[in-house]
Amino acid sequence: MTYIKDFDQLGRGDLDEAGGKGANLGELARAGFPVPPGFVLTTAAYQDFVNANGIAGRILELAALPADASNDDYEAAAGHIRDLFAEGMLPEEIGSELRAAYLQLGQHMAATGEDSGADAGGEPRVAVRSSATAEDLASASFAGQQDTYLNVTGPDAVAAAVIDCWASLWNARAMAYRSRNRIDPSHLRLAVVIQEMVDADAAGVLFTADPATGRRDQAMISAAWGLGESVVSGAVTTDDIVVDSATGKVAQRRTADKDVMTVFTRSGTTEQPVPDEKRRQAVLDDDAAAALGRHGTAIANHFGVPQDIEWAQASGEFFILQARPITALPEPSAAAPREWPLPYPNGMYFRASIVEQLPDPLSPLFADMIDGAVVRSLNALLGEAFGKNVVRPGDVSLPTVNGYAYYYYSNSGMRRVMGQSLTAMRALARGKAHMGIEGWRDHSHPKYRGIVKSWAAKPPSDRPAPELLEGICALLDAGAAYYTAVQSIIPIAATSEIMLRSYYDKLVRRPGDPSAEVFLLGYDSEPIRAEKSLYDLAVWTRERPQLAAAVTEGTGAGIAEALRAGTPPPGNGAAAVEPEQWAEWRSRLQRHLDRYGHAVYNLDFVNPVPADDPSALLETLKYFVRGEGKDPHQRQQLSADRREDHARLVSERLGPRRRAVFRKLLRWAQQAAPVREDALADVGLAWPLMRRMLLELGERLTASGVIAVPADIFWLRLDELRNAIDFGLAAPGTAITGTDRPARADAVEQRKMLWRGQRKAAAPQLLPQSRWMERAFGSMMPARTLQQAGDVITGVGASSGQVSAPARLLHGPDDFGSMRPGEVLVARMTTPAWTPLFAMASGVVTDVGGPLSHSSIVAREYGIPAVLGTGVATQRVSSGQKIKVDGDAGTVTLDGSGVTEGGRAIDGNS
Repeated sequence: MTYIKDFDQLGRGDLDEAGGKGANLGELARAGFPVPPGFVLTTAAYQDFVNANGIAGRILELAALPADASNDDYEAAAGHIRDLFAEGMLPEEIGSELRAAYLQLGQHMAATGEDSGADAGGEPRVAVRSSATAEDLASASFAGQQDTYLNVTGPDAVAAAVIDCWASLWNARAMAYRSRNRIDPSHLRLAVVIQEMVDADAAGVLFTADPATGRRDQAMISAAWGLGESVVSGAVTTDDIVVDSATGKVAQRRTADKDVMTVFTRSGTTEQPVPDEKRRQAVLDDDAAAALGRHGTAIANHFGVPQDIEWAQASGEFFILQARPITALPEPSAAAPREWPLPYPNGMYFRASIVEQLPDPLSPLFADMIDGAVVRSLNALLGEAFGKNVVRPGDVSLPTVNGYAYYYYSNSGMRRVMGQSLTAMRALARGKAHMGIEGWRDHSHPKYRGIVKSWAAKPPSDRPAPELLEGICALLDAGAAYYTAVQSIIPIAATSEIMLRSYYDKLVRRPGDPSAEVFLLGYDSEPIRAEKSLYDLAVWTRERPQLAAAVTEGTGAGIAEALRAGTPPPGNGAAAVEPEQWAEWRSRLQRHLDRYGHAVYNLDFVNPVPADDPSALLETLKYFVRGEGKDPHQRQQLSADRREDHARLVSERLGPRRRAVFRKLLRWAQQAAPVREDALADVGLAWPLMRRMLLELGERLTASGVIAVPADIFWLRLDELRNAIDFGLAAPGTAITGTDRPARADAVEQRKMLWRGQRKAAAPQLLPQSRWMERAFGSMMPARTLQQAGDVITGVGASSGQVSAPARLLHGPDDFGSMRPGEVLVARMTTPAWTPLFAMASGVVTDVGGPLSHSSIVAREYGIPAVLGTGVATQRVSSGQKIKVDGDAGTVTLDGSGVTEGGRAIDGNS
């Protein structure tokens, strides 16, 4: 049997035989890239070794560790497996082929003059490198998980290094890595690369895209003196160089003080000090860096994806030692902004009210449209509340600063409004301007529903483009007017709760009595009704085992795709689901979405709602189908019983006067709190229809060559959309010709890149940033200062209790599928659409919010601790990091020793 394959016999399709590293090196060598000569001992050799020694079954037994296995468990298993390999005998056929190939490599190197890698005895110095069948893949690099042995000389030493490489397939870090990535180890095999050692003057790593920002137009080079082992392991400081891929020129460089380098020894490598004259000298000049960048661009183009490349330089010549896809490469993003320039002088900027439901930078089209919609609704409301001529043109707007929305009030307008605050309070108390609970119930809510119903009367596909844009504007105006009206309910609910709590704490409460929040729990509200509806669907599903299996085996996104396709999701249980049963399940889910699917995760209409993409909602449904979580009907009933029992006990012991005041305040707060949640839950009534209209326009603009995909419509400016409609480009049968890319494709990509960079920033709550603004308005804002250092983050304790658990950082519905039961939900903010996640969470931490916010109310219903308004939690906390949430003290304590997710594995091989 042939166990040896030279590099020129291999290509990217030989993964099963050569492993990821070997297949990639073969592909590079055959394509003419400067790869040092070598060969691969194939996976068949590994398989025949374990079979000949009878250890295959025992390896899998030792590697079958539970999901909660500790590092010590993995180390113990790895030690036993390492002993099995050490005690094994190399079959003669494998040993003889390996020896012959090694000696032939030495002869080839001598014949071609490539003898720098030979020792004094003429035997070549080689690197013996692991190449697993599940490494260097686009989905998971497995970088550094198996072992490499450098500067190995002699057939016996090579054979010993090969066996050690085989054993490293089962080292502790490799087994733990596979477990985290849910890779079945039973089919894994390991090839071994034997390759000429390069006596490198310099070496390092080249990324053909920026792994931090995802930008594909920049190559990132790390360079150090000597061998590359110390670079990829992170043991030395490196020069860092940025090469512009388009121009091929160095765009940026940082030359480090390099004190250590890795060099050859007689039988291995060692570290030694860098000579003084080289410590601050650039490893690569601009010409060399540009030449290396060109190699990287050519390799990335050859493979078709950005590459993570290890390189070496000897006598001015570059060698490619390894190339693999960059895993988890983010979408391209610009740098995060550091300055916050104000668009209008002589005014104040606040991130509060409607802005709380806009935690991210705005998409361009929404930014252009929401400003006018909010200004019109505010002017109408404030004009009626404060009187004419109090709010004047230019006094109020909703501009963006670095993409983030802010309420802007001119200084003169703010003075006039503050001077009429008593007039506004009287208008609110009297229900003037359709404000307050009665105004919402009798006017604002019915009016909003009516506008949505009227525009839903005709399908978007039947409307001409100008009519679609008219409808989108009308619906957004209606939503903004509705939200403005809802803002008049929030102070009523807040005031009623504050007065109840104050009276209760000062004049009623005794030691041992519960907090005042108990009297507000157990009531129905729209988010709670939505949760109960979802739970009821889960119970119905659970009673049908085949259907339950089909639902729980798939991802939320997979189930959503199956819903669109009209077939059960793929999986072991899917084939057994009867078509009638699946149709009934779809019908029940659709009824739920028709009733509750308009709840917004984020008011920016670039974000889907459950009605048009239920993927995030289905993750919670799966949780309930598995029988996890509490029955919300029972939880609500227990809360209601407790509320009534405590209210009765307190009332019975009070005298007539205090009892009358207590009951009056109690009725007021109990009436207002659920209405606030009902009102907020329906803010998105227009959003499903508005998104359908926008995407209909997007379909037409895609067909005409304006944008690449329908969803790119959200990244157009309003004037661009209007111009496209005016020129007939949103009408059937029209198209832009003579270009190979959609007309606005580049602009859209640039805006997306800018948006991703802006999203990395923490937007200040107040602008301009000054001590005066912080003193005057800081206590009124829904988030604390961004300047919090140390291991304890302070916020507002909004739901009592303590919990220590891993954190789960969620930026939006795309991340909901990563939430695991028992984790602490960490987010910038939550809306009623986030409520289903509270069933899985052990605690809640947000950047924005207070004791009267949605997060607080729902957390108290669920009985989990909440700390809100931290301002910095999403900047300081990582998924997987263990944190302690103290809802009584209002603190979040970070565990610096916790394991976090999302880091890049560093390859120890070179």
